[in-house]
Amino acid sequence: MANFDFDQAEGLRRMLAGPKPRIITFLSATLDDDKGAMLVNLGASLARAGNDVVIVDACQQDYGVAQRLGLGRGANLLNVARQECGLNEVVKQVPQGFGVVSMARARISRPGADEARRLAKAFDVLVKQSGIVIVDGEFGLDDTFPVPIMASSEIVVQVSTSAASITAAYTLIKRLSQQLGRRPFGILVTGASEAEAKVVYDNMSSAASRYLAVQLTSMGSVPADEYLHRAARLGRAVVDAFPLAGASVAFRRLAGRFALAGIPQLGRTGGTTHFGP
Repeated sequence: MANFDFDQAEGLRRMLAGPKPRIITFLSATLDDDKGAMLVNLGASLARAGNDVVIVDACQQDYGVAQRLGLGRGANLLNVARQECGLNEVVKQVPQGFGVVSMARARISRPGADEARRLAKAFDVLVKQSGIVIVDGEFGLDDTFPVPIMASSEIVVQVSTSAASITAAYTLIKRLSQQLGRRPFGILVTGASEAEAKVVYDNMSSAASRYLAVQLTSMGSVPADEYLHRAARLGRAVVDAFPLAGASVAFRRLAGRFALAGIPQLGRTGGTTHFGP
C-alpha cells in the first residue's frame, strides 16, 4: 500500500524544486556535416518554439557544432572550471537563436582527476541555468563520457539509411549498453523519408531487443532536402530561411517532441513513439 504522507511530501518537494533541466546527449553514426546540420536546425527549431536552448560541443575527435559555427577557438567550460573566466563569458549566442559553448579543447587524462570533477561541476551549473541542454557528444574510445551526468541523460543516436551508418549505430548502442546497463536509447534517422526511416528503425529495434535486450525509441526522421544545404550556405537555419521546406516541417515536429518535459521513454520507463503524422 502506498504511503500517502510520503507521496504528498515528495510531490511538494518536486513542486518547490521547479521543472527539472533537460539534458539530451546526441551521438552520431553519420557524417560530421550531417550531425552538425541536424543539431543547428533542431536547436533553432526549439528556440523558435520559445525554449531556452544551449548546445554544448563535447566533441574531442569529431568536427563539433562549435567549430561548424566558427566558435571553436574561444574560452570553454574547462576554462570556467579552472576559474580563468566566468560562465557568462563562454556561452555565445548565435543568430539561429540558441547559445553555444565548447566543453574543452584538450582531452582530460583521467576521468577521476580533480580537473574532471571541476569540469563536471561547471557543466552542472550551466545545466541549472538553462532550459534545454543539447550535447553534441561522443562516447570516448575508453567507453566514457567527458562528464558523468551525460551517462544518465537522455541519449539519442543519429543514423542514416546507409549500411555503414546502421552498423556503426548498432555497434555504438552495444557499447553503450555494456557500460550503462539496460536502458532505452532514442533513434533519429536523417536523410530519409518516413517510410525509409521506419524500415531502419524497425530493423535496429528488432536486433537490439533480440541480441542486446535493449529497447530503442523512435524519435522521428528528417528527409534529405537541398534546402538544408542552401540554408547552411546562408548561415541560417532551414526553419527560418525556408519555412515551408520538407526539412523545416520535420524539424518543427522534432522540436515538439524534444520540448516535452521528461519524455518517459528516454531513460526511465518503457513506451515507444512510432513514426507517423
